[in-house]
Amino acid sequence: SDHMENIYGYLMKYTNLVTGWQYRFFVLNNDAGLLEYFVNEQSRYLKPRGTLQLAGAVISPSDEDSHTFTVNAASGEQYKLRATDAKERQHWVSRLQICTQHHTEAIGKNNPPLKSRSFSLASQGSANSPGAQRRPSQNAVSFFNVGHHRLPTGKRVPIMQPDHLVDVREMMSQAEGQQRDLIRSIECLPASGHLTSLDQDLLMLKATSMATMNCLNDCFHILQLQHASQQKGSLPAGTTISWLEPKISLANHFKNGAAQNFPAEINKPASVREEQSIAEPCQLTREPEEINPDEELEDICDDKEDDLGAVEEQRSVILHLLSQLKLGMDLTRVVLPTFILEKRSLLEMYADFMSHPDLFIAITNGGTAEERMIRFVEYYLTSFHEGRKGAIAKKPYNPIIGETFHCSWRMPKSEVATDAGTNSSAHSLSEQVTLPKDGEGQAEPDYYTVKFVAEQVSHHPPVSGFYAECVERKMCVNAHVWTKSKFLGMSIGVTMVGEGVLHLLEHGEEYTFSLPCAYARSILTVPWVELGGKVNINCAKTGYSASITFHTKPFYGGKLHRVTGEVKQNMTNTLVCRVQGEWNSVLEFTYSNGETKYVDLTKLSVTRKRVRPLEKQGPFESRRLWQHVTESLRDGDIDKATEHKRALEERQRNEERLRAETETPWSTKYFLKDGDGWVYHKPLWKTVSAAQTQQTDSN
Repeated sequence: SDHMENIYGYLMKYTNLVTGWQYRFFVLNNDAGLLEYFVNEQSRYLKPRGTLQLAGAVISPSDEDSHTFTVNAASGEQYKLRATDAKERQHWVSRLQICTQHHTEAIGKNNPPLKSRSFSLASQGSANSPGAQRRPSQNAVSFFNVGHHRLPTGKRVPIMQPDHLVDVREMMSQAEGQQRDLIRSIECLPASGHLTSLDQDLLMLKATSMATMNCLNDCFHILQLQHASQQKGSLPAGTTISWLEPKISLANHFKNGAAQNFPAEINKPASVREEQSIAEPCQLTREPEEINPDEELEDICDDKEDDLGAVEEQRSVILHLLSQLKLGMDLTRVVLPTFILEKRSLLEMYADFMSHPDLFIAITNGGTAEERMIRFVEYYLTSFHEGRKGAIAKKPYNPIIGETFHCSWRMPKSEVATDAGTNSSAHSLSEQVTLPKDGEGQAEPDYYTVKFVAEQVSHHPPVSGFYAECVERKMCVNAHVWTKSKFLGMSIGVTMVGEGVLHLLEHGEEYTFSLPCAYARSILTVPWVELGGKVNINCAKTGYSASITFHTKPFYGGKLHRVTGEVKQNMTNTLVCRVQGEWNSVLEFTYSNGETKYVDLTKLSVTRKRVRPLEKQGPFESRRLWQHVTESLRDGDIDKATEHKRALEERQRNEERLRAETETPWSTKYFLKDGDGWVYHKPLWKTVSAAQTQQTDSN
């Protein structure tokens, strides 16, 4: 490739907490597939201080800043590096990735074939251990015969016989069986005593044995590719070669350290059989259901997620999970252990972002376009604190396709801020002002109702749609979010891909907004959540916009959960408001007139949502759907919760398989596809528009 060039230069390398960052001279050797570093440029012709093999490595730009990136070798060694600027980082990352890809592909294509003697192990005796059958001269290198030497030119490469791979497959099957027996033996040990199933050495053995089997399967796949490439064009006509597949799928062999086979039907709890026997969603009514807010009762659930016990007790499971992950891996299809789950669905978490309905309704009461934009920013920044339940980073349930969640809030009209003809800085977020009554609203109740509905509209990719409206104030918000999770080493990053639109129908204004990324940090110790990234809020009609940055904590020093933002009038490029503080603590708003307002999020009153009782909910409403998992988590019975969770996931897989076989498309209930997004089937802007048209016609 034209891009396969040797590059060199100074980069900062992170050594440890004591030494910190140090300048080192790095050389990318494309021919050898090596990244080497030296103390300085003058010593580059001496022995390098360090060397990384790039074949099989993962090059990852860091989320911390625009200068840092990591090189993670297949051996497990890692270099954390920092360039002088974003352009230089991109130059190094792109060249390293090209070199890595080249040498990784070369493993399967350009290395010498295996010699016949390397596959005679299966006939070397009847000992149970494959290691006991190996000849003394057959070390790891001679067994796989993969090295950096090249064959002398002109020599013909012998064709590998098909039965050789069969022998290797048989040995790997033996190893898989022994690894299975090992894990079961460990798990059968008592929970207390001299040697327990929670012994740290045994847990590490359990995790590393699975990682080893995964690695061996990857190596075997490379051998298959190599063998297939050598056979092309060299076989007699009519010869058929069977593609060798592993007898056991390691990906599904063990999840969370336990066998995937379910107990016999007769031994399953009735609730599990019920979860697996619910009719396929598409066979249930998919017609939209009108939820009567009068049937909903104030929510009494208060599941705080501050319990560290389960996380500490199950650290071995986290080690086991990490042994199967690679940096940058998409976690969408990874089954995570049950003990890290929150006691609510992701759809309900989106509803909890609406826990300050007074601030939401107050947006449309702003007297000017400027004030309405500032009020929306105030509401937006106060929504994330209540959306998180506790300080511990736990994961809500992944909604299954067709799952829905309904709720509402009742907000006394006297508690919603209204416009008094002054700048928004004169308003307290908690001030109580009586709204002027409309002529036709005399018979209406003295509270506003905000209704919310969410639906999981897609499984792959996982996309949720949610919609909220306040009919009395003629305002609604529609959003769709695609959650993309990635493994980042000691943290997990979740990107919220999608867009929301707030409609203020009284003013004919639309505010588009996005959501920040979320990170679960320190997943091996005390996991915690932080938000990161830049989001924008725009109103095309008024020309006002807001730019908000959620800052992730720097590697050294700095504050947690910091957020900064600005509200501008784009037509005049005038700054009208500046905000700074912490999104889960205190926010400071500074206005163009010099006034300042502080908002303590920990003291804001939270309005409890109203939810229908379980017995009145449909089978695919979140709380009823996950009720047995939630109950088991509340009781601290992780095994039972895991069993219920697996039953739901298995049912979803079976339904998806059936739809694929019958070519039956999925039909959503409340949301309709609209370009790249999803829109509620009966949004308020259509209802109001239709009512206005009807009124005009009647006049």
